[in-house]
Amino acid sequence: MSKIKAWIVSMRLRTLPLALSSIFMGSVTAAHYGMFRAEILLWASLTTLFLQILSNLANDFGDAKSGADNENRVGPRRMIQSGMITLGQMKIAMIIFVLLSLVSGITLLIKAFEKDHIKLMAFFLLGIAAIIAAIRYTAGKNPYGYRGLGDIYVFLFFGLVGVAGSFYLHANVWHWEVLLPAATIGLFSTGVLNLNNIRDRESDIESGKRTMAVKLGDRYARQYHMALLGDGWILFLIFVMLSPRPICFLPVFGAMPIFIRHAAKVWKNENPALLDNELRNLSLSTLLFVALCALSLAF
Repeated sequence: MSKIKAWIVSMRLRTLPLALSSIFMGSVTAAHYGMFRAEILLWASLTTLFLQILSNLANDFGDAKSGADNENRVGPRRMIQSGMITLGQMKIAMIIFVLLSLVSGITLLIKAFEKDHIKLMAFFLLGIAAIIAAIRYTAGKNPYGYRGLGDIYVFLFFGLVGVAGSFYLHANVWHWEVLLPAATIGLFSTGVLNLNNIRDRESDIESGKRTMAVKLGDRYARQYHMALLGDGWILFLIFVMLSPRPICFLPVFGAMPIFIRHAAKVWKNENPALLDNELRNLSLSTLLFVALCALSLAF
């Protein structure tokens, strides 16, 4: 494997559609209220991509240092574990993406708030929190991802912060109903993490990584997965019913059979290695869900 390919693998590009889903959903919701701004979508997407790659690199770094990445791991090959990238090189890459996130994020806030320094500073601090959270997931002392708290992080930053925050960057006003689609994307995103943790459960037990899947056990972790997806759809249905024109969201429910098929596969699965494809499928299904929400605005 070439060095360039090793870095591409470490960045885990297949996770990026899920990261973009939160920004797109916030932008779609802003368009629903007639407050969409193209430059906000552009800079928010760039910032989110940088943060997601930073999180992926930090995850590789943290798992390599802790021993969570070992020969018993079921998922895709990790580049530090394989010797293609050193810990020092990964640390430099993490610093680069911290700086890229800061530059992109500050540009985003200037365009969103211009001279409103209070809002700009509040969102800047929120951005710093996102950077710290991305790094501390599996890196540093006592990473919260090893204590079963990763699900909360994903729900907050991929859901409530990602969707509701990007909506506010567009609109500069607040509508509480935005929390409903925000929670939906947060729950779907947490489902992707839960699948990852179900797949890696055995190796995580051996390395002392106490994810939610480890704490719940295989059967209850799959029940938890069903609840995440089901609750996400219920919250979105409430948002639709509160809309002045519920019928316009009818195309979105075309994605439901894909989610049901995914849920059935996870429920019946007895081989953790086979869940890797479902990780990608759920991530892309979430992006499709958002795309259908955008299509609904054309009606």
